[in-house]
Parts: sequence; C-alpha cells; structure tokens
Amino acid sequence: MHVFRIDESFGRHEELLTLIRVAFSYMDGRIDPPSSAHALSTLSLREKITDEIAFGVNDGERLVGCIFCKPEPDCLYIGKLAVAPEAQGKGIGRLLLAEAEATARVLGLPALRLLTRIELVDNHRAFAAWGFAESGTMCHPGFNRPTAIEMRKTL
Repeated sequence: MHVFRIDESFGRHEELLTLIRVAFSYMDGRIDPPSSAHALSTLSLREKITDEIAFGVNDGERLVGCIFCKPEPDCLYIGKLAVAPEAQGKGIGRLLLAEAEATARVLGLPALRLLTRIELVDNHRAFAAWGFAESGTMCHPGFNRPTAIEMRKTL
C-alpha cells in the first residue's frame, strides 16, 4: 500500500470518482437525503483537489482509498473518506486518517472533525474505535430531524 498526496498533477479523476461512488454505494436507499457523492463529477473533483488537501492509497497500480481534508479554524474537517469495498478491513482507512492527523498537526489544528449519517450505525462504531466521539448533530436543508452526527477526535 502506498499513500500519496492528490494534487493538481493528479490525472486519474475518473478512477477517483468511480472509487468514491462505489465505496459510497452501500448507502443508497439507506440514507435520506442521498449521499453528496452522487453530485460529484470529474470537474468538481478537480476543484475539490485544488480547494482541499487530499490523499490517496494505491495497491499496486490501483486506487483503493482516498480522503479529503479541509482546514477549519479549530480543526481539520474530514470528508469523502472512501475505501474500495474489496479492500476494506486492510487498514486503509486507518492509513488515511493517520495522514489527516499528521496534516492537522502540521497546520497546528488540535482536532479532526467529520460527519456521518444517522442511519450508518456501523460507521459510528468504526469512528469511535478510531478515537472519535460524538459532538453534535446536524440537519440537512429541508429536514426537520437530525440527518448526521458530528464526531471529533482531539489530537
């Protein structure tokens, strides 16, 4: 497994888009509103790569994981953490979160923050096992109930 920075020189946007969509596809029909992964395109990923700090994981020549990080005033926000379904359980998510932690430390940010959907209880447990704790809830526009849980990890 090789972790690398995804930057403007990255040329595998279609493969990245496919990875995210496949990794998030298990959520289809389980979460409401649907995942924002459906709204991504190769163009929006190019913009996301420019605006955020992204890392990927290769297994040989194949892209099997990614994470996007966005600095906020008091933390590093984690988004689009994706691992190919057939590569899950091999520590790739942990590798990507370690990169996020290292990035937060370099930026002088004391915590990581992420959102996970209310319905995805297995994700809540996985993030808790990785040191995240629930810190609040949020509602997507148009909903009158919480649709996501905010979780933070103090570094």
